[in-house]
Amino acid sequence: MHFFSDNAASVCPEVMAALDRVNSADISYDADAASQSMDAAFSELFETDVTVLWVTTGTAANGLALAALCPPHGAIICHRDAHVQNDECGAPELYTHGAKLLLVDGPGGKFTPNALNGCLGAVRNDVHRAQPHAISITNATEYGCVYTPAEVAALGAIAHERGLGFHMDGARFANAVAHLGCAPAELTWKAGVDILSFGFVKNGGMSAEALVFFRPDLVEASRYRRKRAGHLLSKGRYSAAQILAMLKDDLWLRHARAANEGAQHIAQAAGQRLVHPVEANEVFVKLSAEETASLRAQGFGFYDWGEGQARFVISYDQSHSDIEALSAALDELK
Repeated sequence: MHFFSDNAASVCPEVMAALDRVNSADISYDADAASQSMDAAFSELFETDVTVLWVTTGTAANGLALAALCPPHGAIICHRDAHVQNDECGAPELYTHGAKLLLVDGPGGKFTPNALNGCLGAVRNDVHRAQPHAISITNATEYGCVYTPAEVAALGAIAHERGLGFHMDGARFANAVAHLGCAPAELTWKAGVDILSFGFVKNGGMSAEALVFFRPDLVEASRYRRKRAGHLLSKGRYSAAQILAMLKDDLWLRHARAANEGAQHIAQAAGQRLVHPVEANEVFVKLSAEETASLRAQGFGFYDWGEGQARFVISYDQSHSDIEALSAALDELK
């Protein structure tokens, strides 16, 4: 009964079928019919004209987005526990050719306008300091917490007032939208976001993520950066087909809702053990060493998350029996 990560979830049948449908000779790179239809599909979803590039990983999507927004001598403001800071092996620095990450704090992996302004105010405006050029937020965050449209807009207003680019790491963007029940537009470009890394792999995809540009002036150079980074696949139709299959009939959203609902069920059983509010598909709980060992002895797989804490991630295809079993086991620990 695995609750390690939604990265390990199965590829959904709709994606498998889509891969089979495009499994014949076609135009290479991103000139195929599937790749060429992505802009229109995402423009409909976001209620505005957008340009979309597929890439194979969220790390590449984040790195390419930040490179579009920040020069090598600049700085990017992000949360201290952001994925771009702690889990990408220096990829943002690689893709930007050396930009500096400036770290801010805040509960649940979120930071506030006050924290952002405090960071900006601490950077002396002279040639000896890397000047901020962009901010990056994660929604849903690494702790399963969600920025509301109003919270995103408050940060977006500061970013645009200061002339900063605004990136959203949306590896679990679907879970955030499912939790809020809002239109994707309200959480992105209407709130000031310039580029979204839209995750599909954690939500039923195989090997494709979408880089969504709300600013057309950032696209052309990003095409060259993607090629130079080795993410312009010759058989790009397989990436596009995965993404389009998940957009059809809001499959991406239905999957996210299923994962979120499973997390809520487990959260109710965890009760006072919860470390963070459960707003997406991750549940962080306080456990003693003995309790951790007991759960593992019962067959539950999960990651330790700091001293006395554990993380459980619920996938879109998590079985009801696994969720019920974990809920019962956590309830027994009370």
